[in-house]
Amino acid sequence: MAKVHFVGAGPGDPELITLKGYQLLQTAGVVIYAGSLVNPELLNYCSEDCEIFNSASMNLIEIIDEMQRGVEAGKEVIRLQTGDFSIYGSIREQVEELKKREIEFTCTPGVSSFLGAASSLGVEYTVPEISQSVIITRMAGRTPVPAKENLRSLAQHQTSMVIFLSVQGIKQVVRELLAGGYKPTTPVAVVYKATWPEEKKIVSTLEKIADEIIAEDITKTALIMVGDFLGDEFYYSKLYDATFPHEYRDAKKND
Repeated sequence: MAKVHFVGAGPGDPELITLKGYQLLQTAGVVIYAGSLVNPELLNYCSEDCEIFNSASMNLIEIIDEMQRGVEAGKEVIRLQTGDFSIYGSIREQVEELKKREIEFTCTPGVSSFLGAASSLGVEYTVPEISQSVIITRMAGRTPVPAKENLRSLAQHQTSMVIFLSVQGIKQVVRELLAGGYKPTTPVAVVYKATWPEEKKIVSTLEKIADEIIAEDITKTALIMVGDFLGDEFYYSKLYDATFPHEYRDAKKND
């Protein structure tokens, strides 16, 4: 029996899709991809007779109807989502509709843009003794966020933060983060289209970043990364510390 396969497309670079995702695309009879965000070069992995649909202009029921039509025709259907569909991927509503129609599905995770952005900068969100937690969030817009998850409240934790879907409101983002307790000198990075050929990286501070982003005319498809993990202060982990013993290594004594 054919199935629907949700596949994370990776952050942008077509080589950053997983091997399993690549293999599924090669065998797909139908692909429905998020055309406004997914790199179309990924479609080159599909066979010549694969039916391809751009979901940018489709509503939920139209997407599910197309999935059902493909499965009933005995074709493997790929729902190619951005990055990793587990973050702002709208997968839940699709899964629930498939369950109503008793259509089987699988999920193959991808590489999220927040990981692609960190890799492009060569940074680690969880620097020892600086930050050991990461908050992934977004600012309220046309789609609201729960009141207890507003940026000002989350900023009080002073941990590493990645803010999706909010660069168009960069001035408001900065105001909320400052009101929540981040210092004006807190390091900030904005990565536009992480891992794409047209990627841009702006590294600055909270007090300066808004003007720099406006000057670059970046209004969408960018991540805002905030926190001291981007700064110059750091500590080495214990994992490879020669004086720190663990299950696989004895400690070396200092002379």
